Amino acid sequence: MRAKWIWLLFLIPAFAQTDEARRLLSLGVQAYKDARYTEAVQHFQSAVQAEPDFLDAWLHLGTAYMSQYVPGGDTPANIESARQAEEAFRQVLEREPENRVARASLGSLCFNQKKLDDAVEWNRRLIRIEPRNKETFYTLGVIAWTKSYDARKEARTRAGMKLEDRGPIKDPALRQELRERNLAVIDEGVRNMETALGIDPDYDDAMVYINLLYREKADLQDSTEEYARYTRMADEWVRKTLATKKVKAARRPNQQ
Repeated sequence: MRAKWIWLLFLIPAFAQTDEARRLLSLGVQAYKDARYTEAVQHFQSAVQAEPDFLDAWLHLGTAYMSQYVPGGDTPANIESARQAEEAFRQVLEREPENRVARASLGSLCFNQKKLDDAVEWNRRLIRIEPRNKETFYTLGVIAWTKSYDARKEARTRAGMKLEDRGPIKDPALRQELRERNLAVIDEGVRNMETALGIDPDYDDAMVYINLLYREKADLQDSTEEYARYTRMADEWVRKTLATKKVKAARRPNQQ
């Protein structure tokens, strides 16, 4: 999941104590915009060497490394890009512990590395300083769905079921095992999406994931009737999503 704000970082004005660090940052930003990432890293590294407390340069350095990281890739170079990105963002937090960009970046990096528990922790830390940030609650909901989906996919395979087969999961013991693993995660995910919708009632991305989370919950039920009930709840969120998208699309021309 690539952070939506990543390009905003390159609009932040630089406030360095030296003209040289400021010049190097500017060169790095231009190289990054031109997709010359290796060169951008070199300029940002030089900027933090010239001015070790230059937070913008550390943030740009971390972002440049993270942009080179390919989620799921296990090559030494790819793993090193992630490590260097993490180190740069931690350098920011050592100097400014509540820096929101560094916290959000580490959360995104951990998510892309499938370090989901770490991603949850970074996003919770972000909520402490931005309790009304709908995207952070949304991200926590997406993480909850990712955890539950991966576990459910594995359980269905073990039960001899395809993902598209109607549920619930046939094997009672396997279903109970999955319920103990997933139910609390799913419920927390729904709560986080509902919080995001409380902040922005038209947040259709959150509606999509409430639908998906209810489908996860459906597979944990002990009867086809309960499975159908949660499936209907999911379908209702699909209808709400489509209706909201339609209203927003109709409203858009008047906002231009």
